[in-house]
Amino acid sequence: MLRSMTGFGSASSIREGVQLHVEIRTVNNKFYKSNFRIPEVLQGLETEIEQRIATYITRGSVTVTLKYSDVSEKAAATINAEALKSYVDQLKSIDESLTIDAARLLSLPGVLIQDTSDALVTAIKPNVLELIDEACCGVVEMRTNEGKALKTDLEQHLSTIQEHLKFIKMRAPEIVADYEHRLKQRMESLLEEIGKTVAAEDVIKEVAVFSEKTDIAEEIKRLDGHLSQFDELSSRLDGEPVGRTLDFLTQEMLREANTIASKCLDGETSRRIVEIKGAIDRIKEQVQNAE
Repeated sequence: MLRSMTGFGSASSIREGVQLHVEIRTVNNKFYKSNFRIPEVLQGLETEIEQRIATYITRGSVTVTLKYSDVSEKAAATINAEALKSYVDQLKSIDESLTIDAARLLSLPGVLIQDTSDALVTAIKPNVLELIDEACCGVVEMRTNEGKALKTDLEQHLSTIQEHLKFIKMRAPEIVADYEHRLKQRMESLLEEIGKTVAAEDVIKEVAVFSEKTDIAEEIKRLDGHLSQFDELSSRLDGEPVGRTLDFLTQEMLREANTIASKCLDGETSRRIVEIKGAIDRIKEQVQNAE
């Protein structure tokens, strides 16, 4: 199923005084790119978090924000008695009568020691990864819904191209016939002045040259094939990312349309090609947001 690259998901939990909140945002990017905003104490989990996200998201710019706070009794910092005594001794050596503010002492470097051990990270990891899964599911759901809207829009543009291409297919033989008629009239008009008649083989020869130069059958066939492949890829249900392939197909579609335009000088066909190229450009803009 076609999915967008724009998505958002979040998840939160409070367990035994430990509060965790995860937000994942994704936007367009040609490749996969990740950006993490994680508390220093949990940065050791970054690799595992990225590996987990990669199982859900294969393309796009991903921003992961993880917030952590511990208000449990276990979160209480340990007082470094040696460091605290050193600060007190130094202050008293300056002035024995100096009033010491204990609260300010606790804010001095090295007085309070927070638990940043591997044991803390190990204990929190299952909960973090569970929230990552939940947030990723939210992202995928939003991307899928956006993808449905995207596919509807793409189908309208593909339908427009197919409609104009159908006309060009029908019009192509008439272009040669019209040229033959106009050529014969011009030749008869010129030769009439000198009392000559038009030789059928001369007309046939000129028409054959014109027909070869303006033959767009192959281009029409290839463009038709690109349209079918585009529709097939955008309708896949296996969840595989197809954005880059669709982008390549639009380039090929535009190439064929340009070739048809350069070969065919028919006014109505040229107008239809302009409409086709306009629809292809709009498709190209849209598939930039397809995963």
